[in-house]
Amino acid sequence: MDQKTHERAELADGNTVCAGCGAVAEGAGPTWTCSVENGERRYFCHHCARENIRAIEGRLDSSWW
Repeated sequence: MDQKTHERAELADGNTVCAGCGAVAEGAGPTWTCSVENGERRYFCHHCARENIRAIEGRLDSSWW
């Protein structure tokens, strides 16, 4: 089974990385979504969050969507 690996939520310089597409933002923007999966925080940019909002609200792990 091929699984996508996720980047760490925050880089050493304090920037936030989208776990879906890899976009980088300074801090977590107000339109970004934070999800806790298996005890790890994962941030999603507004594009990834909008595309997968039903799965996020259904508490499905990002590996599912």
